[in-house]
Amino acid sequence: MIKANGRSAVKSTEIEEYNKKLALLYRVGQKVSLGSQVSKLLGQISLMTRQTLHASAASVLLVDKGREELCFEVAQGKAGKVLKKMKLTVNSGITGWVARQGKPLMVNDVTMDRRFNKDVDRVTGFATKSMLAVPLVSERSVIGVIEVLNKVDGSGFNKQDLEVLVALASTAAIAISNARLHQEIVDGHKNTVKALAAAVDARDPHTCGHSERVTKYALLGGISLSLPEEDLEVIEYAGMLHDIGKIGVSDTILCKPSHLTNEEWTIMYQHPEMGAKIINGVPFLEKAKRLVLYHHERYDGKGYPEGLAGQDIPIGARLLAIADAFDTMTTDRSYRAAPGIDYALSELYKCSGTQFCPVAVEAFVSRLKTPGAFAQSDLEALPISHR
Repeated sequence: MIKANGRSAVKSTEIEEYNKKLALLYRVGQKVSLGSQVSKLLGQISLMTRQTLHASAASVLLVDKGREELCFEVAQGKAGKVLKKMKLTVNSGITGWVARQGKPLMVNDVTMDRRFNKDVDRVTGFATKSMLAVPLVSERSVIGVIEVLNKVDGSGFNKQDLEVLVALASTAAIAISNARLHQEIVDGHKNTVKALAAAVDARDPHTCGHSERVTKYALLGGISLSLPEEDLEVIEYAGMLHDIGKIGVSDTILCKPSHLTNEEWTIMYQHPEMGAKIINGVPFLEKAKRLVLYHHERYDGKGYPEGLAGQDIPIGARLLAIADAFDTMTTDRSYRAAPGIDYALSELYKCSGTQFCPVAVEAFVSRLKTPGAFAQSDLEALPISHR
């Protein structure tokens, strides 16, 4: 009777573990369907895998075919930060073998496997005892490897663990391929947008690069406000295209070396509406259209084209207004030399609460004054075609 109860308890534990692994596959499938950013998605997959398989560490490495290297896209565990800086050759190690052969591998005592590369453990200080490594395969080509290391309780991995990781690898490979395809489309959109913006800026030598600078300034303010990435991407598109409506303004007005007349200003005031009309009907620019339309609205309601005020102006448009003014004040124009950064900052503060949103001014200036605001680490946080 005792033996029967013992077998029943073991059976119950096995079923519970099996259900946990099924639940893991279900949760991963849900996350993939949400279309998350690939790095974030792979990080979530690695974390859930490590927890469900009771492993000490988990990593996702992607293949750089040009260099025949494996780069750590995600590294979960104590040695994660060190691993992110490392690159492995596909010609050595258990992970390299899996990448070359395109076959999954379970090794429960790495000291007995001649393929094991001790160099990684030497660098990280991590002691690898056992591991599962499974290739990420897309269109019959290995694009990476997902691996888990060391059961927390010291036991070895089993066949069921390997089957779970193989299923996860298949899902992860689909997610990576879809993300890469999506990025190609996005890059195509952004290149088109940049070309349009450059065409507008090129009409006046004094405004060369204006749209790109305005975009970066606005994005820095958006990051300071911790806006979601999807909002930052809308600001990116709108920043590049905020002056697209000037295509309909003659060169005699745009490049005039003196102040504009009232009639000429009336024409200039139309460029936000013209810009919104130009990009109207383009699906991926639908949200950016509102920012293009409202980037000359004032916080006190005295702007154009609709005289919106305060919170009625989209935050992205408020940031673009500041970025546009700051770039205008810090670059030369046909009718005057640049007043300079100190003057520009003083004007932003002076007009805070009237022309400009106080919150947006503080966000932009605080980020601008941060040491290394335009360092690579900060720019990598921007969505501007950096991936």
